[in-house]
Amino acid sequence: MPTVQPVISCIQKLVLYETRARYFLVGSNHAETKYRVLKIDRTEPKDLMVIDDRHVYNQQEVHELLSRLDMGNRTKMGQKGLSGLSRAVSAFGIVGFVRFLEGYYIVLITKRRKVADIGGHSIYKIEDTNIVYIPNDSVRIAHPDEAKYVKIFQSVDLSSNFYFSKLISFFKENHATFRTITCAAPPAAELCSPKTPGYCGILNEAYFKYAWNSYILEKVKATVHHNWLLYIIHGFCGQSKLLIYGRPVYVTLIARRSCKFAGTRFLKRGANCEGDVANEVETEQIIHDASVMSFSAGSYSSYVQVRGSVPLYWSQDISTMMPKPPITLDQADPFAHVAALHFDQMFQRFGTPIIILNLVKKREKRKHERILSEALLSAITYLNQFLPPEYAIHYIAWDMAKYTKSKLCNVLDRLSIIAEDVVKRTGFFVNQPDFYRNTLRPGERWDELGGCIHNTCRLQTGVLRTNCVDCLDRTNTAQFMVGKCALAYQLYAIGVIDKPRLQFDTDAVRLFEELYEDHGDTLSLQYGGSQLVHRVKTYRKIAPWTQHSKDIMQTLSRYYSNAFSDADRQDAINLFLGVFQPMEGKSHLWELPTDYYLHHKNTMELLSPKRSYTHWWTPEVLINLPLPFDEVPCTENLKKMTVVKKMDKSDEEIDIYTEFFRPYELSCFDDTFCLTMTNSAKDFMPKHVGIDPSPFTIRKPEETGKSMLSNKSNKEEAVLQRKTVASAPPPPSEEVVSSSSEDDSGTDKEEEGPISQRSTPVKITEFGDAAKIPEDSIQSPRETHVMNLSGLPSEDDLLIYKRFVYLGQNQHKVDTYSQQSNAKQPDNMMTILGPVSLFLQDSIYEMHLIGLDKRSTEIFDSHIQTGKGIIQSLCKDDMMVYREYIKNRYM
Repeated sequence: MPTVQPVISCIQKLVLYETRARYFLVGSNHAETKYRVLKIDRTEPKDLMVIDDRHVYNQQEVHELLSRLDMGNRTKMGQKGLSGLSRAVSAFGIVGFVRFLEGYYIVLITKRRKVADIGGHSIYKIEDTNIVYIPNDSVRIAHPDEAKYVKIFQSVDLSSNFYFSKLISFFKENHATFRTITCAAPPAAELCSPKTPGYCGILNEAYFKYAWNSYILEKVKATVHHNWLLYIIHGFCGQSKLLIYGRPVYVTLIARRSCKFAGTRFLKRGANCEGDVANEVETEQIIHDASVMSFSAGSYSSYVQVRGSVPLYWSQDISTMMPKPPITLDQADPFAHVAALHFDQMFQRFGTPIIILNLVKKREKRKHERILSEALLSAITYLNQFLPPEYAIHYIAWDMAKYTKSKLCNVLDRLSIIAEDVVKRTGFFVNQPDFYRNTLRPGERWDELGGCIHNTCRLQTGVLRTNCVDCLDRTNTAQFMVGKCALAYQLYAIGVIDKPRLQFDTDAVRLFEELYEDHGDTLSLQYGGSQLVHRVKTYRKIAPWTQHSKDIMQTLSRYYSNAFSDADRQDAINLFLGVFQPMEGKSHLWELPTDYYLHHKNTMELLSPKRSYTHWWTPEVLINLPLPFDEVPCTENLKKMTVVKKMDKSDEEIDIYTEFFRPYELSCFDDTFCLTMTNSAKDFMPKHVGIDPSPFTIRKPEETGKSMLSNKSNKEEAVLQRKTVASAPPPPSEEVVSSSSEDDSGTDKEEEGPISQRSTPVKITEFGDAAKIPEDSIQSPRETHVMNLSGLPSEDDLLIYKRFVYLGQNQHKVDTYSQQSNAKQPDNMMTILGPVSLFLQDSIYEMHLIGLDKRSTEIFDSHIQTGKGIIQSLCKDDMMVYREYIKNRYM
């Protein structure tokens, strides 16, 4: 059976050339060895005529084509001064084609920035775009309101948190990014000929709920090659590096905002008639060992959770200019019709169990948020009575605001209990079987994990859906606690830690907390108009006193945005997503009193179809539970998956080596993404000499790398830090870390609260005491370097060293019943130590050498001889490959 690989787009660079009659969009790969040409007609005033030249050009052919176009479009033949073909724009991708009242525009991505790397595949953030009007001036029919529509369209800032990837399988088909790539392989392999060896590329249909430019690409989707189509998502993408004694583990957080029923805070509440809810965001955390890039050989794990507004018909009237407008239920829904549509979508996308964590208030003097709690509980109770008991919706209602005000209750301790229960029910995805150690030493927490277990991987089935009123502050903290619990299981599954548990005040959790705060701030700005008001430190009750003034400013900023700018932002979103389409003789967007009927299509229908009040689910979805229907290898899903062609391993559409390293480009080591990203050792680990470098060691708040860099008042620490880095040049991003956040110093200084205020008590173990070094015993680097190392170590030091080496070889339990040996007899002391188990497969504790075949040995010997200056003649196959490369590159 052929090996299935995801397809990488071959169009990485674009150049737009202009003539009076046409635009020519020339796309090429990174090496500029393959080209495609898209022809756009400029003589049509209102229609879009796009012709895709299916031919793949080489460099010489495309140069000849452009030369002929240049000569053929000059006003006078042979006149060199006037060019018939001019270069208009250089770009990296097409966002789409859009039309208002005149002709079409093309939107191009002109600047991008790499923000994440998963398995060698890059994720980019859009930095700048360019909108180009297609018809030429001679055929243009001007309209007085065209400029106003263009201004509204451009107010959707595409350079603000829009992302894309050239890996076609990313952000598509299924709800989990990496699960799409790996789990799609078995059904795709069935489409290939099982007798055909080699490699096979698969192409998945986009999951349009999260593709924000699906409407403006709809016009050309069926007529152009799939390499021209580039779907973008809106939300958040962040990545940090967790260094574990030099072993890099990348922690990636991706949030995908739904483009259905999208909008701003008070203008989009509840759900529409199709079951799509406001502020619906899917958050996925991906953990992978960056030392191995291959999807098949590397270690990858992901966990998904969702936030979204309460799935009911409800709204808030902002005409009264109140900080908290009253909540009203707009329609009576005794049969929970809209909630049934919403949860049916979740069954299809995530499977079971569906767990609802409702954080709104339950007890209030004046009934406000409690209206939503009572209505949601009533809807879920009604829907559950018709479902089979094993597939019932789990409902958890917890008044988080009440617990926050109580001095006796700890919010994060309660959330950690909920998070543990949720992760055990849903499980998580990991692309490898369990380690053999789990069979030898079974643990209660690991054995109780849910999900779907295969011979080669684990799958997450079901999802946690968290909501409060706005789905911003409380929701982000709850999602952080669930993500922290899942992170511990993920790191345990890929063999990084020995127990699936992480403590607060460690470098790993601080790194993860910073990612989630950036994630929460970004999503809050998009929906609410300001950053988070209450953060994780607020609920841990260790936030500094200066944070209160910042919270007040964020509250005022949110209020101002909701009152004065949200209406314009909502109009721009409606225009960008195609919810409102301008037409001649139709009311303009700014003339509409409301957009209610645009998002609720049943208001425009005389008789809307109704679903069953009792069998409210889709039958095909219920049959395949607990697996999500979108990931079942059925006929309907196989139709969404297309086999591109049979490929060689070195084909650029599946060659991850060429995609990541780009050997044909000159690159600077200091500019590589892996050096500029956030690093646990550089940004969070203390700079003291002799501190344990493990990111899982509990540290005091003042020991963090960021607090030491920002605490300029402590002169002794600053002097010690300068001495520590005196012997080596500073890392490229060290200055950026020290000045990246203005409130880091204030935040970290005030974390010296009593232990009773922390959500997780800090336990001082014997190992932690041994790792601490008194301040007077710390030597400067200069004093350390001049020590006399010629003498032999003492007998006690040699004994300690032998113990360390032998324990490192065994890595497991040590018998303590006969530890009465004399220090002068180290050999006898070593004999009582023995390994508990022998692993039958490779792990981080033991690695079996792979036997090499004869051909591999010959290649290695040839490499050694070449290094000595003895160059062997190339074989026939190598000469053919070299000639083919020269032919494609230069001829």
